[in-house]
Amino acid sequence: MQQGVIPEPEEAGHRPVAAVAAMGFPSPARDYFDGGLDLNRLLVRDRVSTFILRVEGQAMVSAGIFDGDEIIVDRSLPVKDGSVVVLSLNGQMLVRRWVTRAGRTGLLCDESPLPVWLAEQDDLEVFGVVTRCLHHVR
Repeated sequence: MQQGVIPEPEEAGHRPVAAVAAMGFPSPARDYFDGGLDLNRLLVRDRVSTFILRVEGQAMVSAGIFDGDEIIVDRSLPVKDGSVVVLSLNGQMLVRRWVTRAGRTGLLCDESPLPVWLAEQDDLEVFGVVTRCLHHVR
């Protein structure tokens, strides 16, 4: 049977059960398709140390992270200057940009153009580095 051609009934009362109809040019990517979409393979580097957290607030809009977004956080990555991190500072969970200048460490967000420099008495624990942000599109 040719693709896109519906067969004629050979005898009275015969109806085809199924027919194939071609709709446009076949996709060249079809030859490279290797199965279903695996978001773990695409978005996660280390499954054991990766978490998804929902963000509340507008403090990191300049980084593309909005209220209600989910962020992918990898606990195995090292924190570097400029990394967006999830941390606990004096008991409060925050998402901030990590900055280091002249041996000092600070946190940067949209609420202030200048970093908040950390003091030795601050209770700080870095949870992990943000690798991706998932936006809701409605």
